[in-house]
Amino acid sequence: MAEGMIQIGLVGNPNSGKSSLFNALTGLNQKVGNFPGVTVDKKTGKCHLSEGVESTITDLPGTYSLYPKRADEWVTYRVLMGQDNEIQVDMLVLLADASNLKRNLLFVSQIIDLKLPVVVALTMMDLARSKGIEIDIEGLERELGVPVVAVNPRKNKGIAQLKKVMAATARHQYKSPARDFIANNELATGAIEKVKTLVHGLSDYKAVHYLINHEHFRLDDSLQVNIEETEKEFQFNHTKTQAEEILHRYNRIKLIMQQTVAEPDPLHKSLFTEKLDDLLLHRVWGYFILLSVLFLLFQSVFMIAQYPMDAIEWAFGNFSSWLSTTLPGGWFSDLLINGLVAGLSGILVFVPQIMILFGLITILEDTGYMARISFLTDKLMRKVGLNGKSVMPMISAFACAVPAIMSARNIENTKERLLTILITPLMSCSARLPVYTILIALVIPAKKIAGFISLQGLVMMGLYLLGLVMAMLVSWVAKWFINIKERSFFILELPMYRAPRWNNIFTTMVQKAKIFVVDAGKVIMVISLLLWALSSYGPGNRMEAVTSQYAQLKSSQPENVEQLEKEEDAARLANSYAGILGKSIEPVIAPLGYDWKIGIALITSFAAREVFVGTMATLYSVGEDSSEDGLFLREKMKLAKKADGSPVYTLATGLSLMVFYVFAMQCMSTLAIVRRETRSWKWPVVQLIYMTALAYLMSLLVYEIFKDVTITL
Repeated sequence: MAEGMIQIGLVGNPNSGKSSLFNALTGLNQKVGNFPGVTVDKKTGKCHLSEGVESTITDLPGTYSLYPKRADEWVTYRVLMGQDNEIQVDMLVLLADASNLKRNLLFVSQIIDLKLPVVVALTMMDLARSKGIEIDIEGLERELGVPVVAVNPRKNKGIAQLKKVMAATARHQYKSPARDFIANNELATGAIEKVKTLVHGLSDYKAVHYLINHEHFRLDDSLQVNIEETEKEFQFNHTKTQAEEILHRYNRIKLIMQQTVAEPDPLHKSLFTEKLDDLLLHRVWGYFILLSVLFLLFQSVFMIAQYPMDAIEWAFGNFSSWLSTTLPGGWFSDLLINGLVAGLSGILVFVPQIMILFGLITILEDTGYMARISFLTDKLMRKVGLNGKSVMPMISAFACAVPAIMSARNIENTKERLLTILITPLMSCSARLPVYTILIALVIPAKKIAGFISLQGLVMMGLYLLGLVMAMLVSWVAKWFINIKERSFFILELPMYRAPRWNNIFTTMVQKAKIFVVDAGKVIMVISLLLWALSSYGPGNRMEAVTSQYAQLKSSQPENVEQLEKEEDAARLANSYAGILGKSIEPVIAPLGYDWKIGIALITSFAAREVFVGTMATLYSVGEDSSEDGLFLREKMKLAKKADGSPVYTLATGLSLMVFYVFAMQCMSTLAIVRRETRSWKWPVVQLIYMTALAYLMSLLVYEIFKDVTITL
């Protein structure tokens, strides 16, 4: 390694603190892409180690050993074996969880025997101490033969010392151990020596992996044949060699642990974690607690966010009124008030709910409860063709389906991974939240049950549970049609319970709000402005006819000018390009209780579901209620009438529309990511067809059930 820019790989077991250390080392100097040829996240970042030593750090996917099973583990394995075209690491920073040291040392020992420069970062020392575990770090460093540094990236402790040791390693001040951790050569002496003559520069242990996995390496055909012949010549047995290796490693690890680690008697006391797990993972009470947590989550989202949402609505209502009275009439003022401001209000009013939802989900993840949900639901998931690991993508999809679908890569079983991808969009993502919020406020009374339970919050929770239940049913049906035979395993490490990191929670809330405002906001604003144009203009002959008709009526009925102006606005909207589009699909959606304005919103929200609100804001600003200064969007929608004078948004229509948005696949980004993850257009098309059909049929059923039911707001 020469001084200058060095390439560092960050490796370790899952849940060992890799992401936290990566963030601590690189700060904001990060970028996220994909590893070449596979859909696995590739996080890289810059880090200044010392004067003259700069580094690029790549956060490699977590793995338990050098025997990969999942796609993400193969990514790490290929990098460590020098088989990745793009990433050639100069050194490794290897994280080891001090609270589970025996298991982590298996991977540490394997990395040491690859003879790559390595620094061991010992994490979770606070958890180890809470378990009564004391580690002699100097002794551990001496036994392993590589530098060991205790770090706590969550509190930024030990980072300076780690950088110092990394820089020293880059300057060759630390050497790889001369002796192997175990006698690797004895695992298959003849075969190993033969492979080392075929591929120069291999350690004994790396030669073992060439014998086991050479078919997966980038080697020329003649070398592949020679290694295959070596296996046959020396009767090399993959399984036996691997088993012997692991046994020898754990024997050596046991001796190291005896000399360097003081552990309490396991029967001395029952840890707080174990006692809490007995309750939270109970076969009966665990499910009640889970439902209670979800109940509190959605009650909080609806009740806490109500105050800032009302304030934002009030501010925009007054701002629009002020602009209406201040600006001169004309197309620019109309564009600014009914296009730009109306679209912007439709974005910002939902920021409080999105921030609260993400904040609460982050608390569940930080405390360790989210992993318990996976463990708790594994038995139920298996009955519908999934496993407990499917829960994590499904819960993540309450935020956004795109990263949730990408996270399904961690599911080893191909069929279970595909089923998870197919049903994940049925979870109600944050993009649906604005739609639910405005419709619930329209048709569900703001009443309290038993004096403290919000009825609107209960309906919100019901919509989320509806998507979850339907996802289970769809998976149960689909498992009979997807003919992939593969054994399934569910192995999950339950993290220790920890206090939430409030800085992390606040940062996540701000980041998610920013993503919503910037990414979703751009789409909403573009569509809002485009919709304003389509709603304000139409075929010349039709718009001229409306103008001429109402000019005559105003001159003949001067006492009704104000009412006639409202009717003219409505007629112009109906004859605009947007109105013509909405009227053309109205026969299809009329059985669901929808009018042509809702039809336009259904079309525009295929770009992104949250566009529904922006569409409504524009249509009801451009349309018949535009003269009602200061009215909030939901009030304008509440006043909307059909041609026969009946209200558009009845209980039946509102519930039907909510159900439609629970089930409909109205997200182009999700379809694109499904295509990318499955490497086929077949599954996105299947998803689009089944979800659209399900949305239509269920909405029709709901409308028929509730069309004769009235409720007092």
